[in-house]
Amino acid sequence: MSEKIEVLITEEQLDKRISEIAEEINRDFGSEDITLVCVLKGGVMFMTDIAKKLKQKVEFEFIDVSSYGNSTVSSGKLTINKALETSIEGKNVILLEDIVDTGRTLSYLIEYLKEKNPNSLKLCTLLDKPSRRVVDVKADYIGFTIQDAFIVGYGLDYAQKYRNLPYIGILHLDEE
Repeated sequence: MSEKIEVLITEEQLDKRISEIAEEINRDFGSEDITLVCVLKGGVMFMTDIAKKLKQKVEFEFIDVSSYGNSTVSSGKLTINKALETSIEGKNVILLEDIVDTGRTLSYLIEYLKEKNPNSLKLCTLLDKPSRRVVDVKADYIGFTIQDAFIVGYGLDYAQKYRNLPYIGILHLDEE
């Protein structure tokens, strides 16, 4: 099987939009401290790039939830591989995700985080794929709304490959 990648969002487009999202967050939170909760592994590049553009004091926290494994289709079963290490009680939390697809994972994570009693909880996603939504999840900050395709690059993977691409592309799998 061969794998080809078609560029969907360039590195320049990513940088411009991430700067715009950071400006929105800076306006919304003013001088209030923020805790960024990154959904591993796909959200890491997004989190680090957006954090560099924020003016507030920022704490990092990580959570790892899996529903894909090595497939291009979500299994629908969620597994927490890494829970939060510190308390978010009373904090302004922004949950950072690489992509909102079916909404199952984010719906689960939002409820999980609400139980931890943050002062506020916002969802920030780099990519939104509303055509695949089965659970109603609305992001407060959205980088790009995209078509239904399997996306790789800039943290997103296929079987742990392609995370390091500086752009976002559509993965095409062709039978040889």
